[in-house]
Amino acid sequence: MQLETRRAFTIVPEGPFSLREAATFGFGQRLETTWDGVLRLAFCVDGYAGHAGVEVRQDEAGVHCAVHGDADIDAVRRQVARVLSLDHDGAAFARIGDRDPVIARLFAAAPGLRPPLFHSPYEAAAWAVLSVRRVPKQMDAVRRRLSEAHGATFELAGERVAAFPTPDQLLVVDAFPGISADRMTRLHGVARAALDGWLDVSRIHKLGPEAAMEDLQRINGIGPFYSALIVIRASGLADALPRDEAKLLALVGELYGLGGAATAEQLSAIAEAWRPFRTWCAVLVRAAASRLAAG
Repeated sequence: MQLETRRAFTIVPEGPFSLREAATFGFGQRLETTWDGVLRLAFCVDGYAGHAGVEVRQDEAGVHCAVHGDADIDAVRRQVARVLSLDHDGAAFARIGDRDPVIARLFAAAPGLRPPLFHSPYEAAAWAVLSVRRVPKQMDAVRRRLSEAHGATFELAGERVAAFPTPDQLLVVDAFPGISADRMTRLHGVARAALDGWLDVSRIHKLGPEAAMEDLQRINGIGPFYSALIVIRASGLADALPRDEAKLLALVGELYGLGGAATAEQLSAIAEAWRPFRTWCAVLVRAAASRLAAG
């Protein structure tokens, strides 16, 4: 199904923001690292009533979004703002560099970088089930084919981009090439959890990071690592600190001169200066530390 209705809105970022950094970040639902000036988004709109396709461009006046499809424009705007981390005060984030010289160096290495998020906790959970113990690029291709066959496809700035099926659409897919029967069963579990409200952004925020991570492990196929991914990289929480990521602990140890990987306790102490953007700072460390080494 291809939808073409077009409307538009503009978001004016508070503080530094780089759309190029978001578009070339390369994770989860978007593994490409190429950039032609347009970020193309196609997703299930929060509430799962339908889909939206969005062409996103940036100039000095702001971040301009051309919307395809007939989804509620206010809902699309809120979701795009969350996905691009434009729903927080980036100027306050930038001020963390005034009290943490390491973060200041990372800001200089990656100006305007904010964490790009999964389109929704639902799509993050589905990606977790699809990708666990599989090659990400291989399963990304499977997801694209599934989206083209059972979701919605949009023509966005000269390219066809497919949005993942809504939970209702996913539940009627009994089998699909590249998805094993047990994995399809777990995808159906994700779809039912979404329809039951378990993956609503508002519910995750109300529970808080730790309780939400534990709660989402009720979904078959979602363990501690992926429940943290859903909460931290899909719900829009800016101040949840991932304390057990080996890569983050190693980079913090290196950047802060600890003589080895940081312990969880050392990370927590260092990250006090990162409040209320501990999630964003952790992502910045992981994404930009290699640029300091290259420089």
